[in-house]
Amino acid sequence: MTVVSSREVLPRTFSHRFGESPTAERKYIVTVDAPTPTQDVIGHIGIVHGAAHPEYPYLLMLDASLSETDRHHVEVSYRYEIPQSGSGSTDFQPNPLQRRDVWSFAISGVSVPCTTYYDDNDQLLPLINTAGDFIESAMTEVSEVRAVINSNRPTFPLALAAYVANTLNDSEYLGCPKYTWKCNGISGQQAVEVVNGIEVRYYQITAELAYRSSGWQLLLPNVGWSVWSEQRQEKIRAYVGSPTDDDPSTRYVPSANPVALNEDGSIRLDSDLQGSGRPDILVRRVHRAVPFANYFGTPTF
Repeated sequence: MTVVSSREVLPRTFSHRFGESPTAERKYIVTVDAPTPTQDVIGHIGIVHGAAHPEYPYLLMLDASLSETDRHHVEVSYRYEIPQSGSGSTDFQPNPLQRRDVWSFAISGVSVPCTTYYDDNDQLLPLINTAGDFIESAMTEVSEVRAVINSNRPTFPLALAAYVANTLNDSEYLGCPKYTWKCNGISGQQAVEVVNGIEVRYYQITAELAYRSSGWQLLLPNVGWSVWSEQRQEKIRAYVGSPTDDDPSTRYVPSANPVALNEDGSIRLDSDLQGSGRPDILVRRVHRAVPFANYFGTPTF
């Protein structure tokens, strides 16, 4: 059960339809002294997955088929194509564990709570009405870029995936400022391929990142139902009106809405001391930040 000889037979075929990727085929006839194992036949010819076509180096052998025409002859057909994933034929790897990560992007609109707005001068202001009261439960839509990273790994990095999920970029990433990218989640599933007669088991891992130009920090108006009383050295119920006493708790009307606060927690009044003034915007980051480039890399082409 050995290979006696092999030779390529004509014709070679080549097909290229406009707008589509070209394909090519080659055939070999192998002479054996008896029925021979398939891998021995393929190994004798020496063309493996990922081998370049002799005339068209951008075409790689991605499909091989073998047929025993009789007891002493085997016909082997090779089909050459351009790899449709990764970065084409320039760095194609038959072994899934050696392939580059594959990136894809999508842009959509998502609904988010609205707490701020822009005036005519593009200044970011808290969303309040003309009386200075904070407007609650307002919603708006923002653009969100989703980046999906498909990668192959020998095992699923459970601890690492749990650590980076729901984190933000702690520095500039893909040309975007810090805190604008968020890892939405990481998933993985088992897969197996046979590469040149060897079974390769691995995990297909998908990581999803989301970008918002406004960032993922919370923009909150500095308002509250309670205010700090300097006279009483305690929190009291938020009020409206013009207290004239030294003790505002004796001359106030409980507010039906949260009121604007100063940095020290005291009530912020407008210029004529009638009602709440315009609140400041508090920026609060509630997600841990990590170096995204270290964990997710960058797209390669």
